[in-house]
Amino acid sequence: MDPRLDYYGNSLGAKVVKHLYSASKALAGSTLPARIQHLVEIRASQINGCGFCTDMHTKEAVHAGETSVRLNLIAAWREATVFTEDERAALELTEQGTRVADAAGGVTDEAWTNAAKYFDEDQLVALTSLIAVINTYNRINIITRQPAGDYQVGQFG
Repeated sequence: MDPRLDYYGNSLGAKVVKHLYSASKALAGSTLPARIQHLVEIRASQINGCGFCTDMHTKEAVHAGETSVRLNLIAAWREATVFTEDERAALELTEQGTRVADAAGGVTDEAWTNAAKYFDEDQLVALTSLIAVINTYNRINIITRQPAGDYQVGQFG
């Protein structure tokens, strides 16, 4: 599979990604736990069918100490016993925030209230922003058909 476009090699694409990367760095430095960030990035990427981001974020999660059992169960988190209540709240918000068009109304008050039980205001801002940023990356990669499988941990800094 070949990409349709060298988006990241294009000067305008590079400028856009530079700003997305800055947002990603700000989020990585937030108080939202890294384990939650990894789960959010992987789940949104799975839903969107972004192979490139799924590849990247699962490898980064493994590097950060995530287990294969948990990684393999992310898509089936509701039926898995390996996720904490705060992780479940983040995964629910991620799913509803990613499936906006088919979620019949977007994010429910129940999902938001549940997330607010586990995350403070800054963490909710980080969680909301992370869902938006990963969805943006997913869409760029899907539209331009970026291939998956060759990502190396730390490849983008």
